[in-house]
Amino acid sequence: MPIDPAVALGAELPAQEFSWSSSDIQLYNLGLGAGSRPTDAGELRYLGDHAPQALPTFATVAATFHQIEPPKVSFPGIEIDLAKVVHGSQEVLVHAPIPPSGKGRTVTRISEVWDKGKAAVIVQESTTEDPDGNPLWTARSSIFARGEGGFGGERGPSESVELPEREPDAEIDVPTLPQQALLYRLCGDRNPLHSDPEFAAAAGFPAPILHGLCTYGIVCKAVTDRFLDADAARVAGFRARFAGVVFPGETLRIRVWDEGTRKLATASVVERDLAPALADVVLTVS
Repeated sequence: MPIDPAVALGAELPAQEFSWSSSDIQLYNLGLGAGSRPTDAGELRYLGDHAPQALPTFATVAATFHQIEPPKVSFPGIEIDLAKVVHGSQEVLVHAPIPPSGKGRTVTRISEVWDKGKAAVIVQESTTEDPDGNPLWTARSSIFARGEGGFGGERGPSESVELPEREPDAEIDVPTLPQQALLYRLCGDRNPLHSDPEFAAAAGFPAPILHGLCTYGIVCKAVTDRFLDADAARVAGFRARFAGVVFPGETLRIRVWDEGTRKLATASVVERDLAPALADVVLTVS
């Protein structure tokens, strides 16, 4: 049986110890499209040689940045074919701005396993500290495993975000590059779904798709640039639900509602009649 909730729930995964450099942050930011305005002072804050600023979304790749093997969905009580898995949601809360270089230790546990009938949702929670035990960030993510439901578990709650009943305060169009996924995969996510046309076809897609976490970072950066003067240190947290796929080269339309310390947003694909990409997006300002 691929999923055994009795074993999976509460299971703690092996701790990850890692480090990152300013070059890692520069590459991550380039993977999100930073530098498209190469003479803009705000844009160049993401690419400085000695102290490039890090968006909180860098936390999603920091521990695995230098991996070159495809990830595996192999946890206590859970064994799932990678081709069946898509990212469901992601949230990061930073306890202080991420420094341009540093070391961390992440501890992750399986906090929830939900049975959606034809699919399963597995939720992980992780905490990351520096070598002195100071908290760096806390993350929560879910993966959606097609064909792995029906094991008799609960369906789980809905965590949708209610948008204001008014027009958005901004609409931002962000083009992605045809090679965006090939660039972003250098940040440690070597899932062939994003680079191998045959693997993508076997998973039911006409071409490799953009990493959900790349879309996630692009949207965080776009909202930060527009509403926070490109100051990533002002972002305390960012969360979103992955609502659809994006193909490299497509354009994201990001609609944002300014609610003060919370910026609510959606992201959709211009070329496919505004097909949803991200939903329930919340950027929290420190």
